[in-house]
Amino acid sequence: MNPTYTLLEMRRITRNYTNMFFTAVLPAFFYIIFGAATDYKNENIGNGNVAMYIMIGMAAYGAVIATTNIGGNAALERQQGWGRQLGLTPLTDAGYIGMKAVIAMTVAAIPIALVYVLGVLTGAKGSPMAWLVSAVVCLLASSIFALYGLLVGTALPSEAAVGAASGSIVIFAFLGNLFIPLSGVMLTIAKFTPLYGYAGLARYPLTEGYLVDGTQDPLWLPLLNVLVWFAIFGIGAVYFVRRGRERQ
Repeated sequence: MNPTYTLLEMRRITRNYTNMFFTAVLPAFFYIIFGAATDYKNENIGNGNVAMYIMIGMAAYGAVIATTNIGGNAALERQQGWGRQLGLTPLTDAGYIGMKAVIAMTVAAIPIALVYVLGVLTGAKGSPMAWLVSAVVCLLASSIFALYGLLVGTALPSEAAVGAASGSIVIFAFLGNLFIPLSGVMLTIAKFTPLYGYAGLARYPLTEGYLVDGTQDPLWLPLLNVLVWFAIFGIGAVYFVRRGRERQ
């Protein structure tokens, strides 16, 4: 990996103020509206309160948006010829992927940090372990959606691919129990969607798997969801990347 190139990429991404707004500021705004400003934010839930429950969901949403965008942009860069330009430099494919991974994790940490700081300032409460583990899970598990961005970016080779990937994340967030607590048939459907396991795993240190409707998810359920979607996104990304090379 080339530190200079990594820093230049970070500077380029953070200077895109529109993307940074939707990545960092919008999840923080959602937390204030749906969490900090509500009358029920101090009600107990698991090892903390409702404000922290919503805080984790909004942090997870921001992290996923960040990694999806970076994965999608990486795919488009290679399809538009940037990969061939980099091939003239000492930067290897492994170095390129490593650099993008570092950038994705760094950018994903921004909305998590911002939302968690707001949580501290607005009365989100939970055990120290819940704060630590939920933040780590939000950050590390969000890397799965870099594969999703890569998959969509290679499957739909156009600039609209990144927008499509980010837009679909909003739908997945509603279906994945991030924004509105689901119940009944919708909750059953949600358990098969990509963000359900990720959000459930991040919230598990707080809720111990208990949902708003009183039911409890065993730990293996969100873990299985995450692993299955990781495999689907990974296999899909590899397939479309190889198909793109064959076309060339």
